[in-house]
Amino acid sequence: MGRVTTRRPVLRITADRATRRPDTLAVEEPLEIRVGGESLTITMRTPGHDVDLVHGFLLAEGMIGSREDIAAVRYCDGVDESGANTYNVLDVALAPGVTVPEGTGRRAFTTTSACGVCGKNSLDEVRTRTRYPLKDAGTTSIGTHTLTELPDTLRRHQQVFESTGGLHAAALFTPDGALLALREDVGRHNAVDKVIGWALTDNRVPLSHSVLMVSGRASFELVQKAVMAGIPVLAAVSAPSSLAVDLAAESDLTLVGFLRGDTMNVYTVPERIKTN
Repeated sequence: MGRVTTRRPVLRITADRATRRPDTLAVEEPLEIRVGGESLTITMRTPGHDVDLVHGFLLAEGMIGSREDIAAVRYCDGVDESGANTYNVLDVALAPGVTVPEGTGRRAFTTTSACGVCGKNSLDEVRTRTRYPLKDAGTTSIGTHTLTELPDTLRRHQQVFESTGGLHAAALFTPDGALLALREDVGRHNAVDKVIGWALTDNRVPLSHSVLMVSGRASFELVQKAVMAGIPVLAAVSAPSSLAVDLAAESDLTLVGFLRGDTMNVYTVPERIKTN
């Protein structure tokens, strides 16, 4: 696996001095995802938990629905100028009988660390039909007191952010606030793919009794990924987009934004939020 952080020289300027020193940065490198030897997409990500990322990405794309749909995932040959393996190419072998659904397939573009659905032909293509409808998710609910504690828990467990200040985080919690898994990445959509991919490989999908917490804003693609994994509640420390709210409402997902201190905005399906 590649490095998660690296060092670069910087000129540090303050009110009374200028000094040169090394600075710790989050690594951003391309990961090419192949299915059956054919290139599907290239995403810019922070190395680490790549297999989780691929599982989560393929679930969100509607290409798989369980861990049994994947027979194997392996790194392909890819070397740098010194001949060392870069671990930047992953090839996925689908299980026998699993085929790529119509409407999904090769993306002839690079997914940047800022965008999870760039290059989609239309919103209809993005609104992939989930295998785990949230209307069938049962009666999962979470209290406001528990919700207000999630951002601090998320922040305390962001190990790489602590040294770089440059990573997004996504975490899965139980409705009583217990942390299940947390992943960091330069791309917010990658962080979500990694944590959902962890759940998929651990046979926890659909995540009908869980809450997804993200460190930034709630964009359309993050709502889409939550819906595809059967997650009934998505909370974010920042704002949602209008399209994220629309998709959450259509999909019966509870969307919480501006979760800061003891305040929050509940944009959709407030019935899952218990006021304390």
